[in-house]
Amino acid sequence: MIVESHRLNKIFANLKDLPIAVVGDVMLDRYIWGNAERISQEAPVPIVSVEHETTRLGGAANVAWNVRSLGAKPLLFGVIGDDLFAQKFLKLLNNFEIDENFLAVDNARPTTSKTRIIARGQQVLRIDRENYIDISDKVEKKLLDKIIDSLDDVSAIIISDYGKGVISRSFLKKLIPIAHKKNKFIAVDPKERHFKIYKNVSIITPNTKEASDAVGIKIHDYDTLLKAGKKLKKLTMAKNILITRGSDGMSLFYDDSSIKNFPTVARQVYDVTGAGDTVAGVFASIVASGGTLDEAAIISSHAAGIVVGEIGTATANVQEIEKSIQFERTKQGSRK
Repeated sequence: MIVESHRLNKIFANLKDLPIAVVGDVMLDRYIWGNAERISQEAPVPIVSVEHETTRLGGAANVAWNVRSLGAKPLLFGVIGDDLFAQKFLKLLNNFEIDENFLAVDNARPTTSKTRIIARGQQVLRIDRENYIDISDKVEKKLLDKIIDSLDDVSAIIISDYGKGVISRSFLKKLIPIAHKKNKFIAVDPKERHFKIYKNVSIITPNTKEASDAVGIKIHDYDTLLKAGKKLKKLTMAKNILITRGSDGMSLFYDDSSIKNFPTVARQVYDVTGAGDTVAGVFASIVASGGTLDEAAIISSHAAGIVVGEIGTATANVQEIEKSIQFERTKQGSRK
């Protein structure tokens, strides 16, 4: 499946500086890279000699980074603490030209961070620093006020739920009706235990495991995929559902009950970290810029195929996506 060049050009042209709201659990992803050649005498664990460290945007911030990589303008709504990791996080936002003014600061919470220890290209340990209790009523109101003040300006809303306290039943019961009144396209990158609270959104983008866990049907073939997708649609009343299936591609369950499958275009897979962020961010951005659901699925599939070829969270820019689609177009042409 290919998006024609003239459509691709129009969609990407419309994306330039298009304001898109990203709401959810922001994180700082830290990577400590090194070598492991010895086992500790203190415990049966490898000793990692640190060579260098890197930081990247994670969670909802990675979604915003993906939106920004397409040329759009993400408005990032989330909660950070007042700590050293918040300073590092804000510096990264500045580097990628993502506005920090839509964030709320909660002095009682740490800035969510995931620290991955990687030795010889393999992750050996992850350290999480987080508070997954729902944000306070005061912080929720502060965040909602910021979103409501900006809703008239944005073309779509992406909800990135990592279960770290920002996306709650209370929060969504207030946000979704207001967004509907403004006729906003609402995409949700979900957390499986929260599926019942995403009522009537435009699209939900779970992976196979998330969809399976949400409805209690283990997806292991096409029949179970269909059963799970239909049950998930009934559970959430979402207009559309996009189930990402790894090497099996994506399946889109439409509002009219029809289904379409999109093959994967990944050529090499090193790390699937953040691939869901990419799909949610790119899909909603494409629809907001005038693309169809099919075009959004195809383009987000190409974007995801690019980022899984990198270690850690990553993004795909317009040039990389165009190159990937052109490669697929050439490959399909050679088969004729």
